[in-house]
Amino acid sequence: MRFVIVTGMSGAGKSTAAKMLEDLGFFCVDNLPPALIPKFAEICSAQGSEIDKVAVGIDTRGGKLFSDLFDGLEALKAKGFNYEILFLDASDHVLIKRFKETRRKHPLIDSERINVGIEKERHILKEVKEKADYIIDTSNILTRQLKEELFHIFVEEKPFESLMITVLSFGFKYGIPNDSDLVFDVRFIPNPYYIPEMKHKTGNDKEVQEYVMHWEESQTFLSKMEDLVEFLIPNYIKEGKNQLVISIGCTGGKHRSVTLANALYEVLKKKGHRTIINHRDIDKDKKLGK
Repeated sequence: MRFVIVTGMSGAGKSTAAKMLEDLGFFCVDNLPPALIPKFAEICSAQGSEIDKVAVGIDTRGGKLFSDLFDGLEALKAKGFNYEILFLDASDHVLIKRFKETRRKHPLIDSERINVGIEKERHILKEVKEKADYIIDTSNILTRQLKEELFHIFVEEKPFESLMITVLSFGFKYGIPNDSDLVFDVRFIPNPYYIPEMKHKTGNDKEVQEYVMHWEESQTFLSKMEDLVEFLIPNYIKEGKNQLVISIGCTGGKHRSVTLANALYEVLKKKGHRTIINHRDIDKDKKLGK
């Protein structure tokens, strides 16, 4: 029987992940007291039971009961059950934004600020995160992308790489993304914006891509950027980093940065890295009515 513990930061998507696992054939139970885990596993594996995949949601809502988690897991192992820990995480900035948008109160605070609850929870969950088999940072991924991640892990059983890479295009005139780990400036490349037939197109259009990558400087830059990122990835993983945001910027975030971001994304995907693409400012001019 496959037994998965689903835990992580409040607001990081634990409930969403549990629902997705249920869709993948898991029998799911949310917020089970950790002390009951061994007994629950026995019931699920009893003779005649058709349950072969179980996911149990455990979080800090259990208060002091959460401290029993490792005792419960040790007892589970002693009874011959193997388990895996799926940990959902997100940056403090994203968690605060999500709590404000949903107007929910953090479970570990009363009248204090949200960031106080997040800090408390990170301290409580530190050991659990260190022992997790899978850590998924949901800061920059869409719901469908989370579903794909879970499908790869629990259905296709592909090797799991802890580092999630976000390749993000942006426009400098709208500001540098505040969650960037690496920032590349491609404003040295000739700008398709000044060519009338390309002005209203983007780096997602073949004509713009061909123009941007036509220049030797663009090809050399892409090659050097690939080499740097490939060097950094294993070192970031070794240091326990779970989220890497590579931001590529041009003036408006519509032509050059989009083209180079797409190119880097395709290279990283082909090499098997967990990678997502995000064009932050590609539609900004449309939204502003320009």
